[in-house]
Amino acid sequence: MARQLGFAIPMTLETKKPPNKLSELLEPTGPLADVGTKVGVLPRQRIKALIHRRMVQSSIEIEESQLQPASLDLRLGTKAYRVPASFLPGKEKTVERQLSELEFDEINLEDGAVLERGIVYLVELLEVLDLPDSVSAAANPKSSTGRLDVFTRLIADNSDVFDSVPSGYRGKLYAEISPCSFSIRVRRGSRLNQIRFRRRDPAQGETTKFTLPDRDLLVKHQTSVLVDGDIRVRNGLILSVDLHEDHATGFVGYRAQKYTGVIDVDQVAEYDPRDFWEQVHVRNYKKLILDPNQFYILASRERIHIPPDWAAEMVPIDPMMGEFRVHYAGFFDPGFGFTEHGHPGSRAVLEVRSHEVPFVLEHGQAIGRLVYEPIAETPDVLYGQITTSNYQGQGLRLSKHFRM
Repeated sequence: MARQLGFAIPMTLETKKPPNKLSELLEPTGPLADVGTKVGVLPRQRIKALIHRRMVQSSIEIEESQLQPASLDLRLGTKAYRVPASFLPGKEKTVERQLSELEFDEINLEDGAVLERGIVYLVELLEVLDLPDSVSAAANPKSSTGRLDVFTRLIADNSDVFDSVPSGYRGKLYAEISPCSFSIRVRRGSRLNQIRFRRRDPAQGETTKFTLPDRDLLVKHQTSVLVDGDIRVRNGLILSVDLHEDHATGFVGYRAQKYTGVIDVDQVAEYDPRDFWEQVHVRNYKKLILDPNQFYILASRERIHIPPDWAAEMVPIDPMMGEFRVHYAGFFDPGFGFTEHGHPGSRAVLEVRSHEVPFVLEHGQAIGRLVYEPIAETPDVLYGQITTSNYQGQGLRLSKHFRM
């Protein structure tokens, strides 16, 4: 018999201080609404239903602040393992079994520990899944994680792909973590990646693509503007790079310094950018040569808006545009870039790393693609309406860890 629990609909943030724990938010006041029937990415209210049906579980209570409009922040557990290399368990093994076949050092995260740059770590997450057969999941690093150049991927048992959880999965989740530019301090409960859940109908297989076609983007743009200026599409919305020096700042981006201190990922507005970043300037002809294996923070020329019934993801590598990585995090919640006047209000921050060879970028050059997918239902809150929306209305901006 299905487990029946109830929850109370929360008041708005303007009228009631948001609770810290989900048990405070979801009180047993009536029959639980099910997880819905519509196809697409599950919104926040349906993720709550997954939690109350114990389809998403944790040994430590899940907090309200983990819930985003269409995703859930995942938390590190108590142990990290320093491993010699990245790996996937494959279809016949659990992560635990694969780990037992490798040499590793165990690190206790209870009171915090430093993960050194250039090293690969594996951490069991606090959250555990018991998904129904109609729901699968996908993961991304959080925006703040990507902007620190921390390479983070989700691993599930018996899987041969990263950042993907099949329908009906029951088991633990793990994060592979490899800081690339800065060493970081983490602890139990630190949040480096996020997971979103997709519902499929019975006719859809595991490999079914949810990506919306270009014609849908053009139609939507007529009623809910996706981007300021002219829209360009090619298997997604095309974004270009902004290399026009801002009159207020006099620079176009940031380049990570090679030798710095440690960044605590749980600190906000703690660090002086000058201790970790160099400002990037361009000459009058507005070109920038990317140094191989250097990490840059740049911004899109366009301002974008994600409609309430859609989510979006930036394709991290597109060989048609160049041999560089343009994004590590890449997930945009519904409502990102919303303004009261209906005009797109937020730039996409680009986390750029060129591979192997130098690469020339010019102002206005196509640099990335946003692909969209439908939300099963409009979320009960949108990005920018909760306290964890750190990047609404952003321009060129570093992660939340740095003082502005």
